[in-house]
Order: sequence, then structure tokens, then C-alpha cells
Amino acid sequence: MEKFTTLTGVAAPLNMVNVDTDMIIPKQFLKTIKRTGLKDGLFSELRWDANGNSKDFVLDQPPYRNTKILVAGENFGCGSSREHAPWALLDFGIRCVIAPDFADIFYNNCFKNGILPIRLPQAQVDILMEDASKGANATVTVDLEAQEITRPDGEKIHFELDTFRKHSLLNGLDDIGQTLQKEDKIASFEAKRGQAQPWL
Repeated sequence: MEKFTTLTGVAAPLNMVNVDTDMIIPKQFLKTIKRTGLKDGLFSELRWDANGNSKDFVLDQPPYRNTKILVAGENFGCGSSREHAPWALLDFGIRCVIAPDFADIFYNNCFKNGILPIRLPQAQVDILMEDASKGANATVTVDLEAQEITRPDGEKIHFELDTFRKHSLLNGLDDIGQTLQKEDKIASFEAKRGQAQPWL
């Protein structure tokens, strides 16, 4: 998993509440277990009509086509538990989602895939949403180590984050990576067990 340290760029505003995982990646894109090739399915029903014509969705507008930061409304990632939702965001290039609240399963899946979900009070999200609406004229920086978001005018907004999750993102550790940190102890245990119980 790629490490997350700092992220600077134009943030995309998605001023919608209750964006569920089926909106993020509709069911017809769930046929793969690969984490790549999903960016075209990201928000597809909001981006394309039945004939494949663009609906001028925010992520298809010039300032936001390469965005890495998404500012969203309350209860982002609700609905089913599909892990394809963070996969699709990551495949598009989005590494951070800022919202007042997230569905729990989606929130946890973000950390397992290298995405930083930031919970902030609604008033602060509204300020960042307004910043994001300015497009290419406004960039923000997310600093995970300092736990700060720097607005275009230089103002800093602090965010809270669990120490373990912060450590995992800073070091690029998913569940497997965290387990492999104990590889020496695992090998030692297996060697001792193999001697004590060779029939296993």
C-alpha cells in the first residue's frame, strides 16, 4: 500500500448527503476482484447518461479531472459494504475524502486501501466546500503527520485521527503489512511449534 504523508491539490466539491456505495461504484462494475480499471465506473450514473454522454459531473470538469481530494456531504459511503467503492476512488486518484461523517464500513475500508477519510464538523466542511468550488484558483494541503488541512488562504484546520490508523497510513501498512511486521515472531513460533509438534 502506498504511504500517505502530505497531499496538495485542487479539492473537488461533492455537495451531496447520503452518497451510498452504489452511487460511488454501481453494481454492474463489481464483477472484478482487481483493484484497477474501476475509475470509469466511479460515480458512473452521475457522470454519464444512458447513451454514454457526459452529464458534466464535477469530476469531469477541467479543474477536477485529476483531483486527489474530495469534499463531500454527511454520511458518505453508506449503503452496502462493497470494498470496490474505495478501490474506485483510489483508481481515479482520490487519496482523501473530507466529510462530516462516514458510514463505518466504508470508513474502515478506506484505511485498508490507503485513503484518508477525514471527519470534520459541518461548519468546517462547508468552508472547505466553498474553497473547493473555486476550482483551479484554490488548492489545499492535507498533512497527515501534523493532522492539518491548509486552506488556500493559509488557515489551518486540525483534524482528529486514531493513532494506529495514522501510523498505518504514514507507513503504507494494510492488514497484511501490519502482520508482516511481526514476521520474526511468527517464524519463531512456527519453528518452536514444529519441534514440539512435528506431526502438525
